[in-house]
Amino acid sequence: MTRLKDAVEHIAKAIISQKDYLNMLDKAIGDGDHGNNMAIGFTAALEDIENMNDDGNPSKVLKAIGTAFSENVGGAAGPLYAAAFNRASKACDENTSFTIDSVIKVLGEAIEAIKKRGRVKPGEKTMLDVLLPVYEVFVKGKEKDMTLFQCLGEASRAAKEGADYTRTISASKGRASYLGIRSIGHQDPGATSSLIMVRELYNFFQR
Repeated sequence: MTRLKDAVEHIAKAIISQKDYLNMLDKAIGDGDHGNNMAIGFTAALEDIENMNDDGNPSKVLKAIGTAFSENVGGAAGPLYAAAFNRASKACDENTSFTIDSVIKVLGEAIEAIKKRGRVKPGEKTMLDVLLPVYEVFVKGKEKDMTLFQCLGEASRAAKEGADYTRTISASKGRASYLGIRSIGHQDPGATSSLIMVRELYNFFQR
């Protein structure tokens, strides 16, 4: 089960490598520290995961990421990602494996946690504008008997479209909401970090 650990490491390194880009996006409509916060969270998560006795347990891995974010990351996105990963971990058991069904279950729980913690809904220029279309890809993929890899490819494209969509709408949550319609034209940094995670998961399995 080293593959799960490797996938997380790949995603974490991708986030960390794009720290400055995420900061730049956040500087336009927020505090300018989203990249730093994401890098701090994933660096802490990697340290915890590497010290695990059983890194093949998806619940433990997701819990480690959630705990790392809750204990080390502030800002707007930190608590949302913490809530998402912690609730996702509770949706897993020792028999959970990487399948379309498990993605639907785990991602669905993560989305509900974000909705509850952030009191957000689609169309408010947040990470939900990426994660909900990704979730819908897996639901429709199951109906169409698509493979997991096919769903990941479609999810990566849907995530990109979702992040692009955030440029066209005004923010109504967080610091960006203070800008009102002036936030239009700027891509949401939280949506972008979610895009990177989805895209890099696909890239990892594409190798």
